[in-house]
Amino acid sequence: MTGERQILIGSPSATADLGTFLTRALRLDDAAVVRITNRGPKHFTIWSRTGFDVLAARTIPGRSTPADLVAAAEHLLHNLRGAHGLTVDPGYSLDSAWQGALPPHDGFTHIDDIPASRIIALAEQGQAVAREHGSSQGPPVSLLDQEVITVTDGADVTAAITMRSVFAVAGMGFVPRAPSEDERVRVRHHPAWTRIDARYGSIYARRASMPLFTR
Repeated sequence: MTGERQILIGSPSATADLGTFLTRALRLDDAAVVRITNRGPKHFTIWSRTGFDVLAARTIPGRSTPADLVAAAEHLLHNLRGAHGLTVDPGYSLDSAWQGALPPHDGFTHIDDIPASRIIALAEQGQAVAREHGSSQGPPVSLLDQEVITVTDGADVTAAITMRSVFAVAGMGFVPRAPSEDERVRVRHHPAWTRIDARYGSIYARRASMPLFTR
């Protein structure tokens, strides 16, 4: 192990979940950097920058040492595949590669649920537009910033979901590609964040006008 940096994964199924998350993060960004933070005594949350200026996260049984670490997704996935047992070396620290604060675990309130099929349909439509009007740099910013869903709690809380979040939910595989009619994603509100909770993970988008990361 590199110093005392290690990840103890809670079960073989959790190992598979971590591997899937890393694989999908690397599909969105082949130089992806991930951050792992402990959540309680028996779980950790893995965070990834998606390339859409939103964060992807999944909570997995296990424990990280130290309690907050940053690693290269490709290196971690390589070590995960070669690990014997449930302890994995995350590699050298890349703390300087992660800029920007993480969302809080608490303080979110439920706004509304929307069909997962709507997310998939919008992602497919957006991909078609991106193929037609995008460039080597990816989809046009005007498409990414387009507000495609607005949810409200029926009172005074409203959240707008842009194509950035839609692409991230679909790209990370957080909902099935052919969801059932009753499959839903849950939209939650925080003064600084909008969170979309899907079956296999969550997406966090800044509500403020400031960018999620500085360069």
